Amino acid sequence: MTAPPTPDRIMTLVRGFMASRTVLSAVELGLFGALAEGSQTAGELRERLGLHPRAARDFFDALVALGMLRRTDDRYHNTPETAAFLDPARPSYLGGLAEMAGVRSYRFWGSLTEALRTGEPQNESGNGGPDFFQALYADPDRLRQFAAAMSGASLAPAMVVAELFDWSGVDTFCDLGTARGTLPVQVALRHPHLRGVGFDLPPLRPVFSEFVAARGLADRVRFAGGDFFTDPLPPAGVYVLGRVLHDWGLAAKRHLLKRVYEALPAGGSVIVYDMLIDDDRRTHAAGLLMSLNMLIETADGFDYTGADCQGWLAEAGFRPGPVQPLLGPDSMVVGVK
Repeated sequence: MTAPPTPDRIMTLVRGFMASRTVLSAVELGLFGALAEGSQTAGELRERLGLHPRAARDFFDALVALGMLRRTDDRYHNTPETAAFLDPARPSYLGGLAEMAGVRSYRFWGSLTEALRTGEPQNESGNGGPDFFQALYADPDRLRQFAAAMSGASLAPAMVVAELFDWSGVDTFCDLGTARGTLPVQVALRHPHLRGVGFDLPPLRPVFSEFVAARGLADRVRFAGGDFFTDPLPPAGVYVLGRVLHDWGLAAKRHLLKRVYEALPAGGSVIVYDMLIDDDRRTHAAGLLMSLNMLIETADGFDYTGADCQGWLAEAGFRPGPVQPLLGPDSMVVGVK
């Protein structure tokens, strides 16, 4: 007999925001960084983080139940994952993305229903406000936070792109929309023969230069400032568009790919990676949810399937390759001129 349906999955999703907000608050409070210095009791943690005694223990134990902390006797510890990825002192820190999610995205996603009804963004640009990117690039502190968030999101796929793509016949590469340079750094660390360029709007130069110099790569990885829709692209044998195309509408996606095609030498390549949605649009929840995030954050951006990407590459003149899974929800498609 078929088992009767239960509401368990529905209720897990309905209450999912509670778990998300708990982890985001832990990042915001600096809990994982505090525990990187050593295990602590609930009382020690509460005092360290400045928490009220009423719910501090429930907060810490909820993180244990969610798999974000371990507790031995009465002392709390980071898990291997939170130690590796949520300690701000580690180069593998992904918390910049969580910080931005907690401060910005969590609030704006509360207006998803309105976005679905109107088709309008719900971030700072909503209700006649300034364009998100325009406002962002005018505020150095917010820009630095945004670049750190994008760095956290790009680290895992950048590491795999550095390994998976055949860089042996390449001398120079250019990362378009580089933010603070996570991908150029990962590729240059793995392939000492390469020289890379990070291309983005000029206000990101100091953030990029600081990040690259701290990793000892200032002699091989440089910044170029400009607008990739209008300014000349730096010469390169490979261009990378990592989590960039989804920011824009269809016409802009096609225009940017055509510009890359025209800038490449014969035999050159473009690497496109994003949370590519499965072609049947049934299983890749992360990509579909990210597309809803583009609704909330941009004027006309959206995520897309691997087949969509291959089709746009072919329209631009490239010979598109297969969809290749990266780490986590991202996949890449390589187009060859």
